[in-house]
Amino acid sequence: MEKKDIVFGLDIGTRNVIGTVGYLDGDEFHVIAQNLREHDTRAMLDGQIHDIGRVGATCDEVKKDLEAQTGLALSEVCIAAAGRVLRTITTHVEMEFPEETVVTGEDLHTLDMMGIEQAGKEIKGDEDNKYKFFCVGYSTVKYYLNGDVFTSLEDHKADTIGEDIIVTFLPEDVVDGLYSAVGKADLSVANLTLEPIAAINVAIPQSFRMLNIALIDVGAGTSDICVTRDGSIIAYGMIPMAGDELTEVLVHEYLVDFATAEKIKRASTEGGEITYEDIMGLSHTIKSEDVWKLTDPVMKKIASEVAEKIKELNGGKSVSAAFVVGGGGKIHGFTEALAADLKIVPERVALRGEEVMKNIVFEQEDITKDSLLVTPIGICLNYYETKNNFIMIHFNGEMMKLYDNGQLTIVDAAMQAGFSADQLFPRRGREINFTVNGVSRMIRGTEGESAVVTMNGKSVGINTPLEFNADVTVVPSTVGEGGRGTIADLAEFTTEYLYFNVCGHRVKCPKFVEVNGSMEPPTYSVKDGDVIETRPFYTVGQLAEFMDVTIDDRYEILVNNRPSSKESLVYENFAIEWTTTNQIAYRADYLVDESEGLPEDYEAPAAPEAPAEDARTRMKIETVEIPIKVNGKNMVLAGKRDYIFVDVYNLINFDPSTGGGRQLITKVNGQPCGYAKDLNAGDEVEIRWSES
Repeated sequence: MEKKDIVFGLDIGTRNVIGTVGYLDGDEFHVIAQNLREHDTRAMLDGQIHDIGRVGATCDEVKKDLEAQTGLALSEVCIAAAGRVLRTITTHVEMEFPEETVVTGEDLHTLDMMGIEQAGKEIKGDEDNKYKFFCVGYSTVKYYLNGDVFTSLEDHKADTIGEDIIVTFLPEDVVDGLYSAVGKADLSVANLTLEPIAAINVAIPQSFRMLNIALIDVGAGTSDICVTRDGSIIAYGMIPMAGDELTEVLVHEYLVDFATAEKIKRASTEGGEITYEDIMGLSHTIKSEDVWKLTDPVMKKIASEVAEKIKELNGGKSVSAAFVVGGGGKIHGFTEALAADLKIVPERVALRGEEVMKNIVFEQEDITKDSLLVTPIGICLNYYETKNNFIMIHFNGEMMKLYDNGQLTIVDAAMQAGFSADQLFPRRGREINFTVNGVSRMIRGTEGESAVVTMNGKSVGINTPLEFNADVTVVPSTVGEGGRGTIADLAEFTTEYLYFNVCGHRVKCPKFVEVNGSMEPPTYSVKDGDVIETRPFYTVGQLAEFMDVTIDDRYEILVNNRPSSKESLVYENFAIEWTTTNQIAYRADYLVDESEGLPEDYEAPAAPEAPAEDARTRMKIETVEIPIKVNGKNMVLAGKRDYIFVDVYNLINFDPSTGGGRQLITKVNGQPCGYAKDLNAGDEVEIRWSES
């Protein structure tokens, strides 16, 4: 604009082009010039440009007339697209935080992008689509904080946030047609909006939008609809029927060309008699009532279609009131028919014209404030609210055109290029879920790298505002490594070895755990779904196997002086005896040398030969008895010279393998102890499972 406060708007309609030049002063919009030109031919049908050259020529005529009126050189223009092929998707998205988090503006922007991406997938997945659609705008209908409806989310603490979002799309060729037409008039687009959005800016003030109201812009080719409720626009829609359907009825009935039929239709809205000349050159005079009777069936069909669409957009029910704008809505009987179809009183369906233009000042003389001017002025006002034209950029080496709503960031470009939200934000590697002793455990994956973003050769963030003609590159984010861990990393795995007293020798054995029913070493890598049970014990047979001892039926086995078998469980510091008439060979690497300063050539002693007497006889030599208390009961330990804690298991029926993941409490005289704790006469022993 030559003056920043001056705006030039063009309402490029099916039947005519209306140009408006004005400026905003406080709350008042001053119209300093207007011009209306009808298309010479039917260069537009149903709100869509068919002949770009002819429409461009009409735009140029309007521009030159306005330049002559104002003395300004007009080079930029604001325009609006009709809803003929407008598509809207209303969807719900949610974002869950790992823990309670304070919601930021960036979180809300990410939520919007998720909604746009989801809506884009829905519209691309429509097999009936023959168009390439672009997102041209979006608005939040409702916010949700932990599932509850909220008007604003920023700075609140939340575990989960969500929103209902309405996303609008237009086909690329519709936008290109509008740009090309105004380009023919040497104009560049300063702002593009949708016709129903432009109309609602004038016809329904923000304070009215708490009410459930429908706005219908009845033009020549389309009837555009939007619905408000609870302070927001909740839906947009369109039916491909409007004033042209009425005009075509008159063309055939009165044998006139389209332009003459248009004049007859407009004249009928004023009542009285109408004189026209048919294509044969014959003059006729008819009454307005005759025109009404002729067009009534089509008019009622349009009203019925509009009412059905309103109810569809409003969740299957009627609205509280309806406002009608546009030239097509002025036809006789339309508002009354619409009220009947909506089943509301006629007074609640009305044309919006002069009564909504209290803040519009016309500096031209002889201007009638009626519904035909609502959309043209709304196009101008929209410029001040959201400057949102298309901009061109290079994205990853390819030219891209984006609809600029004044808040475009690199995220928007990436979304249009087909990037998903996962490719823009760092992704954590896959987690491992497993159980230990019946308790669920998880090892998280590591965080990946964020997307690498540059604009014009400089490193920037994904929420950086886009610049016109910028050169943008985005390298997708990466996935972090999956969760990793071994058995040795588990908190339950406190030591790598178990120690046993075997035939008088202290023996060290590796501590194993059971994974999915199989014994695994500490180096085993935990996998998703593993069922892990800690096993702080061996069987006598497993112990013998690790010591390279083959135990057969000739052996007699004692565990803590009690006759046992190869399947008996032995825990740390248990005393194990096995004997036969043959010499026993041991694995030297499992024998523990507890001496200090032994010479380098020291060799562990060989296992003794079995004595002539059996183990039971040998174990009774030089034994003593000591009285103790176990869990409050008086008991006596007998059969050995010295006693340690594990000997208590000979007195009670207690299996340490049945804890189900609970901690085993072992105490002597009130103090925690291990299995090798020496016991003396009079000691009080406690052995039990913890409560949790």
